[in-house]
Amino acid sequence: MVSDLEEVAEIGPIPEAWTRRDLLGLEELSAEEITLVLDSAERFKATAGRGRKVPVLADKTCVNLFFENSTRTKTSFSLAARRLGAATVDFTASTSSLSKGESFIDTAKNIEAMGIDAVIVRHRTPGAPRLLAQQLDCPVINAGDGPHEHPTQGLLDILTIRQRRGRIKGLTVALVGDIAHSRTARSNIWGLQKLGAHVIVCGPSTLVSRRWEELGVEVSYSLDDIVPRCDVLNLLRIQFERQFTRPFPSVREYAHLYAMNQRRLAKAKDDILIMAPGPINRGVEVTPDVADGPHSAILEQVANGLAVRMAVLWLTIGSGK
Repeated sequence: MVSDLEEVAEIGPIPEAWTRRDLLGLEELSAEEITLVLDSAERFKATAGRGRKVPVLADKTCVNLFFENSTRTKTSFSLAARRLGAATVDFTASTSSLSKGESFIDTAKNIEAMGIDAVIVRHRTPGAPRLLAQQLDCPVINAGDGPHEHPTQGLLDILTIRQRRGRIKGLTVALVGDIAHSRTARSNIWGLQKLGAHVIVCGPSTLVSRRWEELGVEVSYSLDDIVPRCDVLNLLRIQFERQFTRPFPSVREYAHLYAMNQRRLAKAKDDILIMAPGPINRGVEVTPDVADGPHSAILEQVANGLAVRMAVLWLTIGSGK
């Protein structure tokens, strides 16, 4: 039976190439840094996947500072911290001193003063994690800031593609759906392009502006046109909660034009990879038979999220930058 100490030795030291205290987005990471996180996640997945804890962050405490709802991200960050031996504290905005008029920064500073080691923050305002990182001495990890970035989701998506296809370079990856409001799309675009993928953004013209071409991606308004040449389809949820006007006449019309179904699957490559960051709306972005079919990697993405977040916590907290 493998001991905890042997598990720690298996992970090894933090690579000297990692020099960052925070993880705020993939836009600022190099291809080498992204690959380093992915490689670290692979090691944690191999170890923690055997049901073992890897106590490299024993006696550390992480705070989940979430100002928006979350299931997968918040739960997997908590599980990742515990698998690494760290304690976790969940912050609830509705019952905090924010309701008494305390500012976002003062709340975070007061929590830091209690001796915590990292803040994992999700906020509706783009740039909130960066502002926090400028004010705090402990590592700050972005768990999603409005429509700006969601770096760990981008990393776990890229890790899933790499595991399934063996590479990123040279692949054609389409992000389909609500591109305008998607922080997942932005993180995927930065990460995938830096690793050599060709990225297509596809959806209604009300949600996919031609200005996305300025980031070097291809823009398409027809899923049927691009399906035959895609290696990966990442199907994004329509984020009605971020929209002030309805971007298309009806959900039924959207599903008719952009849902991945068996008819479209028949036109795709034999090894097409179907992904979705979740939560998925069955029958809207993807039909149930495709979501649960052999081409789907949706649950693999969730499993990889735990490994990626273990790697990110280890690199940021453990490096002591």
